[in-house]
Amino acid sequence: MDQQHVIAATRDWLEKAVIGLNLCPFAKAVYVKEQVRYIVSEARHLDGFLEELDRELDLLAAADPAEIDTTLLIHPTLFDDFLVFNDVVGVAEEAVGEHDLEGILQIASFHPRFQFAGTGPDDIGNYTNRSPYPTLHLLREDSIARAAAAFPDASAIFERNIATLEQLGHAGWDALNIGRKD
Repeated sequence: MDQQHVIAATRDWLEKAVIGLNLCPFAKAVYVKEQVRYIVSEARHLDGFLEELDRELDLLAAADPAEIDTTLLIHPTLFDDFLVFNDVVGVAEEAVGEHDLEGILQIASFHPRFQFAGTGPDDIGNYTNRSPYPTLHLLREDSIARAAAAFPDASAIFERNIATLEQLGHAGWDALNIGRKD
């Protein structure tokens, strides 16, 4: 799959959903400053993907935040099954500790079939974490803390996002024309 196509679809999702619907009030600043690093993995197996994750964790930790504040590690083909991807997220979170980066970096996950525990697959609330391709979002905890301090009630973001998507509904989400175009 063409890397530029994957990045374009991911940027489209960021612009229309994450920033456009204000699902993450912190995303716009790093996006407009071009501090988001996009890595499209072509690993053919899990071990190769995890090696890329290791490199990206080290690179992000060492990078100047003014240059690279966050990384999206995207794999367009390896993790079609959400439950398998969810297991990989657990391994990725362990890798943060293995690199002695707890308290420095953390990982958020996005997937085309993301599903919160206790919800049905078509629950609109799941779309808060639905991206065009399976994606690990590597974030700096300092950046999260600064953004949360600037946002009056950061703990309410999740609930507000669910309400936004419930008001939008499936038809509204579909009208945004977000995502994979392959």
